[in-house]
Amino acid sequence: MRSAHKRRRTPHPFLVKHGPCPTGKIIGRYKRFEERTMWQLLKGIIKEWQEDHVSQLAAALSYYAVVSLAPLLVLVVVLVGIFYGRQTARAELVAQIESVVSTEAAQFVETVLANASQPELASVAGILSFLLLLWGSTNLFSQLQYSLNKIWDVEPEPGAGIWATIKKRFWAFTMVLGIAVLLLANLILSSVLTTLSGTTVAWLPRVDWLWPILNLVISLVVITILIAAIFKILPDIDISWRHVWLGAAVTAVLFTVGQFALSFYLSNAGSAYGAAGSFAVFLIWVYYSAQILFFGAEFTQVYVRQRTGQTLQAAEA
Repeated sequence: MRSAHKRRRTPHPFLVKHGPCPTGKIIGRYKRFEERTMWQLLKGIIKEWQEDHVSQLAAALSYYAVVSLAPLLVLVVVLVGIFYGRQTARAELVAQIESVVSTEAAQFVETVLANASQPELASVAGILSFLLLLWGSTNLFSQLQYSLNKIWDVEPEPGAGIWATIKKRFWAFTMVLGIAVLLLANLILSSVLTTLSGTTVAWLPRVDWLWPILNLVISLVVITILIAAIFKILPDIDISWRHVWLGAAVTAVLFTVGQFALSFYLSNAGSAYGAAGSFAVFLIWVYYSAQILFFGAEFTQVYVRQRTGQTLQAAEA
């Protein structure tokens, strides 16, 4: 039998404050209410940004990105190479870096991959080398987890011990796996889109403009999924997926829009650094990306606290 009691809906904060009123007044007051809400949200983000020293967090993350780059890239190539072969995985990874960042950054990544040894898992030495790669590749995400905990005001557990360290490394490794899965999915989608593009252009030559738009949409979806996973998994807080998706979508849009301005800057900045141009371009891009990611995290936590009026609880260990 159905319950005789219907679930009561929570009224919109605007109606709670102003009560019912004629339609014209509702529209005007609602606009002013939303404008004040957005302004309060922006002020909250700026305040938290300054208090959390986000620029320093981004600089620290950039350092760990450089330190973890070789093992992270090699590990992703090894994992994706299981399905597509290492040469294909490596070429796709470099192509993705070139499309998202710049040619100089892609050259730097290609140089790192060329000089890094890739383990063969058929021997004991290869397995040990793989485990060392695994540990090294998770340093970046461990630092990212620390930064997100700072943004969410999560205090480190006193005397957490080795189990907490293993747990943090495990979640960091899931992010490495996530990157490998997304790269694999992108390989499959690229193959499908290439086939569809050739077939469609042959039959409908006037719709060739559709494919760049479709690629942009797919890129936005992939970036949103990755950022949502970062916001949900890494920080030690209990946060709902609906709040995570909003923050991830905002961050993905900012990241994508900012790429156009950054690409223009990086296309001219590389030559200013001489022989170290490719490394400098990559480092600038990582620092910029970290700033955008942390802005999205600040947006998410300020939005959640202003909307719900609650402080999220730390997740249980």
